[in-house]
Amino acid sequence: MRGREKKEYNDLFFVCSLIEYISRQTKNHRNVVVNALGRAKLQHLYELADVYHSENIDKLTDDLIRDHQIEAGHFDNIAAAHYLIPTHWDIGKVYKRLIVDVCKKQNRMPVVTLIVVYNSWISRKIEDLNSSLYYENPGYLYESYRKGDVL
Repeated sequence: MRGREKKEYNDLFFVCSLIEYISRQTKNHRNVVVNALGRAKLQHLYELADVYHSENIDKLTDDLIRDHQIEAGHFDNIAAAHYLIPTHWDIGKVYKRLIVDVCKKQNRMPVVTLIVVYNSWISRKIEDLNSSLYYENPGYLYESYRKGDVL
């Protein structure tokens, strides 16, 4: 471990932030982007996150959108937000923490867990930037996810 957290956690943070960035660019729900990229590409991005992190995020995003034929959607949570808009890095951190908690507490693999979390009910709740859920503490998010509803 170098730095403040494990490399794997930082790699997961980058992938989650990239998903958020692509979703904002294409105006899609986050699960649409996750499913379009697919498990193999997500695993690739996770394994090489330290390399991709050094690339221009706009170029990387454009390449991924083109290569995986991610169509423009109609979900624009940024335009619908009434309050301060968190960055893609902020939301990436929210997802990373939740995924790490699920991996640790349920003994799951990161990329598989990422796919499951982004395709779960909680992803739509986190996407709602007019709610308070995205800035709740990680333990609260995990327990809500585990229960299947906001506590």
